[in-house]
Amino acid sequence: MVRELNLGGCERDLVKVAIGLDREQFTPFVGCFLSQGFRADELRDAKVPVIQFPVKSFASLSTLKVARQFGQFVAGRKIKIVHTFDIPSNIFGVPAARWYGVPVVISSDLSYRGLLSTVHRNMVRMVDPLAHKIVVNSAAVGQSLERNQGIAASKIYLSYNGVDVRDFYPAAPDGTPEFLNGSLVIGTLCALRKEKRVDLLIDAFPRVHKLRADAKLLIVGSGDMLPSLKERCRSLGLEQSCLFQPAVQDAARWLRMMDIFVLTSESESFPNAVLEAMACGRCVVASDVGGVPELITNGRNGLTFPSLNVNALAESLERVAQDPALRAALAAAAARTARENFTIELAVKRMQDLYLSLYEGLPKLK
Repeated sequence: MVRELNLGGCERDLVKVAIGLDREQFTPFVGCFLSQGFRADELRDAKVPVIQFPVKSFASLSTLKVARQFGQFVAGRKIKIVHTFDIPSNIFGVPAARWYGVPVVISSDLSYRGLLSTVHRNMVRMVDPLAHKIVVNSAAVGQSLERNQGIAASKIYLSYNGVDVRDFYPAAPDGTPEFLNGSLVIGTLCALRKEKRVDLLIDAFPRVHKLRADAKLLIVGSGDMLPSLKERCRSLGLEQSCLFQPAVQDAARWLRMMDIFVLTSESESFPNAVLEAMACGRCVVASDVGGVPELITNGRNGLTFPSLNVNALAESLERVAQDPALRAALAAAAARTARENFTIELAVKRMQDLYLSLYEGLPKLK
């Protein structure tokens, strides 16, 4: 289960797992509050049924009616395992699954809870005891749950995200906009939310531009911060050097346009965009938050810098902008890391192992 099936890391992770499960052992169904979106189309194309459970508000009595609909579905289909992938589906799906007798119930924490509202933080804390396991996609988030939420380490299951290397692989850019042709392209791809701190990238870029007049800045994504980021570019006189591209489905194509991919977030667990950029053979510069150091070893397969330190970010960008050999070496090592350690096949296997171990150990579950 997940709240919706459009752009977003949780949605992407769910779809990868649902499509990749071994159909000789599992029959997947995907539940969601909103069934529209291109991820829903991907699931249907892969013959994975999508069922809408139209939760509109946890404060509405209509949610009880939806819960009954959910109960009828899991009973009718004899569902043995329910796995929720984001906080809204945790809050609804975990207690509903337990109430209606689903034998195995798994929740997910794929980001830090500090980003949640106080209400949602309190609600998800109430459902934590009902889940048999809590899946995290970085050891950093798992440690945060132990330290800040008092959740036992034995209840936490680490399953890193995976990338489909059939879609994300090193290749020359295809269909690059004329604006970027012949340039050193520094870019990012993310939801333009406050915690992504894309403003730091904009502030650091002028230092690179002074060294490389051909440098261009490519920002791919949509979100609430877009107007303020455009204004920041205007205030720094970067209109002729910066291209904003709304959120895209063909992420690999846009990542391959970038010579240097940058993550400036102040909070991340295990960012899909970084992993996908690495798989595409891009040189990555990323803030050292959350699980990023579990993915990038500084100086070996990318560069990391202290979060929120715009000077350190600019120095890292200057370093790789001026050294093509270093860029190429980091990019090649990044692609190897993704291909050898973080494929979607490995991620699906980890999840299948969890499902089977819990299901086969049903008599021990409480």
